[in-house]
Amino acid sequence: METKAGHPGAFAQFDLSRVDSPAFVVDAAKLRANLQVLAQIRDEADIKMLAALKAFSMFSVAPMMGEYLDGVCTSGLWEARLASEYYDGEISTYSAAYKPEDLPEVCRLSDHVIFNSPGQMERATLILEQARMTGGDFDVGLRINPQVPTGEVARYDPSSPGSRLGFPLDQLQPEHMEGVDGIHFHNLCEQDFEPLSRTWDKVFDAIEPWFGQLKWINMGGGHHITRADYQREELVELLRDAKADTGAEIYLEPGEAVALDAGILVGTILDTGVNEVPFAITDISATCHMPDVIEAPYRPALLGEDTAASDAKPVRLGGPSCLAGDVIGDYVLPGEGRPGERIAFLDQAHYSMVKTNTFNGVPLPSIWLWDSDTDALEQVKSFGYEDFKMRLS
Repeated sequence: METKAGHPGAFAQFDLSRVDSPAFVVDAAKLRANLQVLAQIRDEADIKMLAALKAFSMFSVAPMMGEYLDGVCTSGLWEARLASEYYDGEISTYSAAYKPEDLPEVCRLSDHVIFNSPGQMERATLILEQARMTGGDFDVGLRINPQVPTGEVARYDPSSPGSRLGFPLDQLQPEHMEGVDGIHFHNLCEQDFEPLSRTWDKVFDAIEPWFGQLKWINMGGGHHITRADYQREELVELLRDAKADTGAEIYLEPGEAVALDAGILVGTILDTGVNEVPFAITDISATCHMPDVIEAPYRPALLGEDTAASDAKPVRLGGPSCLAGDVIGDYVLPGEGRPGERIAFLDQAHYSMVKTNTFNGVPLPSIWLWDSDTDALEQVKSFGYEDFKMRLS
């Protein structure tokens, strides 16, 4: 799975020694530029645009996001609580399955409560009724599975055969739509316009009988709208037509697109050696800091790498953990590749930050906010031994 981002942007001029190591550095100027693109699409298409907290939940920049977007989408109670505390606008919550004890608070916090199946929704009837009797003002949505595979990797494709995400479209019956205010589908991962168009063609025909009933249709996330080569004019046209044809409010909830190319992960080379191939051990761990490198898998771009150099000699970069597979990839290093040198991986603001862990006692990266327009730099968060210790018992 090749990432379609990884442009250095202003980070090409950033002095990596200005922060500790390892550290995430987010560029506020690039983040704002991404938000401006999303807001422009929203305004031109006359739709609602939400940010997916599952991909990027750095709540210190929530006020900036509130200037441009209509709210956030969350994946359960804790993200909904975070949204209610820090983010402006609507809160749309979807979970593959809600715990009954969590659902009352989810209803209290959310504007849209989206269920994964009609069965879950039916079992929650009394909870939903009670929530509304006590002042809850929320719509109920149903996530459908379009059954239109579009992804490169099955584990990232909600429409892959056997997927648990969303109610299969070929099973949808009129009784399943009773009490449903909106339809949600999320079928993309780092993709452009064509897969969305193909998905919408299938969904349109299936849900057309309920166009008079539906208040909204949420087309989910995975849209790489802020990527330079995304077909934005075609997207706007599709969204306008969808709103006109269905009579419903249209929502998009991008995640990666919010923070695309807006962050780097800075690290330090700790040791080097040769075992058939040259290798270097860094304080950045694929396992602990960039798990998608192993799960997807994919090869993150390295700041300053020059693979075209005639004397290029790749070095295998890996983390400090004891896991043999804690390997990031083979890279032509921009420096000499000696212990103490700094390196940085591009496009690490989304998903990497939210997926970090302390396996093996590997320290968590600190979090910095830099503004490439003003050069202002501040440490937003640092982590220490207590953060590792208190997750255990």
